[in-house]
Amino acid sequence: MDARALSACAAPPHITIVMLTHNRRDTVCASVERLRRSDPDVPIVVVDNGSSDGTTHALCTRFPEIIVVRLRTNVGAAARNAGLRITESPYVALSDDDTWWAPGALASAAAVLDGWPDVAIVTGRVVVGDRARPDSACIAMARSPLWTPPGAPGRCVLGFLAGASVVRREACLAAGGFEPRFFLGGEEQLLALDLVTAGWWILYAPHVVVHHHPSPLRDAASRRRLLLRNALWSAWLRRRAGSAVARTVDLLRGSPRDASTALALAEAVAGVPWVLWHRRVLPATIDEALRRVEGAEARRQPRRVATPTKHIPQVRRSSWARRPT
Repeated sequence: MDARALSACAAPPHITIVMLTHNRRDTVCASVERLRRSDPDVPIVVVDNGSSDGTTHALCTRFPEIIVVRLRTNVGAAARNAGLRITESPYVALSDDDTWWAPGALASAAAVLDGWPDVAIVTGRVVVGDRARPDSACIAMARSPLWTPPGAPGRCVLGFLAGASVVRREACLAAGGFEPRFFLGGEEQLLALDLVTAGWWILYAPHVVVHHHPSPLRDAASRRRLLLRNALWSAWLRRRAGSAVARTVDLLRGSPRDASTALALAEAVAGVPWVLWHRRVLPATIDEALRRVEGAEARRQPRRVATPTKHIPQVRRSSWARRPT
């Protein structure tokens, strides 16, 4: 089904699931099956990122009621932008092909967005595998030390987990969505910074539960390279000069001296002209908050190898630029 068919619906649903996949036919079919059982009335859009394993055919055959958008090539995380554009729902639940929402989680996230109009993203508590092990990023978000509005149903953070978040569609599209050049790995950081700069909040809501059973079809070395490269780009695209230098030093100091790190650094340097052309410096208050929280993270885990973070907490909203009305 294409965008015109979706637009023909009499009224857009309140929330739509947008799932991203690439060459994981069996995994994505299993995740869609779980979602159909837990939330049978919630529409699903699967964006097939140029798969060559018959993913689109399998999905259309097994689940004729869902919408499958097949892209010609794998564009990484930016494929989520296609899903955001095709649906007219005010809220979109972003999912990966190896994640799914617990029963009631979507209703809980939508209730947060309904009740808190300045919140652009609700990111959920991810539990990993059959043993429901807590995700390390969620542990860090739960410890967010910075200011959160009284009575908020979660903690204010600066960052989110793209495969486990419900977003306010118009806010994310207005902020530009996911940057295509990042491909995959830490792609959330840039969008989070732009949303917060525009005056939006991002909440970590532990009562919104997401299951994650990591697919074995992963290239760990490639992912680590992309995470480091994209973290360097994020720093120089948005951070103030001194802060960007300090972040670069921390990232490189915490990375192993191997081929993946060397390649990430080479790719980051090759992208310098693009970075400088698109550089927009954060307000001082947000940049200072990033530095404070990064320092707190380093003190809490001094022996841990530094990795790009997705979940740096926010400062008080009253010190930021207001969201345009």
